[in-house]
Amino acid sequence: MTGRALAAADHDGAGAGCTLGQWLGRWLATKDALRPSTRQGYATHIRLYLIPQLGRILLHQLTSRDVNGLLAALASRPSPTGRQLSPATVVRIHATLRTALNAAVRARLIPVNPANGAELSHPRRPHPVVWTAGRTARWQQTGERPAVAVWTEQQLAAFLTGVAQDRLYAYWWLAALRGLRRGELAGLRWTDADLQAAELTVTQQRVHADGHVVIGPPKCTASCRVVALDAETVRVLTRHRERQKELSARAATRWQDSGYVFTTADGEPLRPDYLTGPFRRLVTTSGQPPIRLHDLRHGAATLALAARTDLKVVQAMLGHASIVLTADTYVSVLPEVAHQAARETARLVLNAASALGRPLGG
Repeated sequence: MTGRALAAADHDGAGAGCTLGQWLGRWLATKDALRPSTRQGYATHIRLYLIPQLGRILLHQLTSRDVNGLLAALASRPSPTGRQLSPATVVRIHATLRTALNAAVRARLIPVNPANGAELSHPRRPHPVVWTAGRTARWQQTGERPAVAVWTEQQLAAFLTGVAQDRLYAYWWLAALRGLRRGELAGLRWTDADLQAAELTVTQQRVHADGHVVIGPPKCTASCRVVALDAETVRVLTRHRERQKELSARAATRWQDSGYVFTTADGEPLRPDYLTGPFRRLVTTSGQPPIRLHDLRHGAATLALAARTDLKVVQAMLGHASIVLTADTYVSVLPEVAHQAARETARLVLNAASALGRPLGG
């Protein structure tokens, strides 16, 4: 709905004399076209943080001081759930308020947006780091672990070997080597898999929204993609399909023929968060240093680059709209790759010096 239409929608109190809470409700009601997870995020921010703190203030009386007071309170006090909000969550709550107030400016209900120029500290996105021998030893001694970490290829191989007989082995394999998001894996259907052509087509994801699991489009336009498969991945998926058919035959009438690649034991499609707990337990059992399920995606990018895959190819594999995001956030340098780069850089200089007849060296 346009700003003009919002301004005209005055019958329920969403006009010039409305409170911020009334405006936020009216604004959210126009957001049905958003991805379900995005809309749910807006709704949660409004319900838990914005309306309790600022909801009774008249829209045209809201000031930058009010907004800064909200942000300070969010950063210093526990949330309604009892947990301290992370700086990144505070930034997202502020973004929801700013977006809603931008719509009020366009509707000519307020002259300026009081959320602009707020006193907000933008946290740096944590970059993945590799579980080197030193980091692993420190974790074993102190329990200290990075915010975002990825395994080396040896650690990943050890994990996959340990879960080779797991019913959802193909899930772990795809997440770790092709970097699909958990919602994309939960939304993958057999009709999306062309194993003869060695390709998967990502066209949808299953996400949580308003307490339910809904089917929606991938995260962005670039996330609608074709993912190339190697011969081993095709073999893994083929075996997974055979096992699923065997499970279906044993379950008989209890089996739900949902058509999804990854299902529960009775054929129902997986909830996006279904495997978070099982993955954590499998990691503990494997003896590998801890990572989150989403960190398998980080690791897939890291390993692809270690295998000298072009950055644009990695971007396409992950479904990123921007190559900057791929390079800056999802790529950690494996130790051996860093050492190889150091050796090759030094070799260039040493070879040039030798060609000049002036060898370097101590």
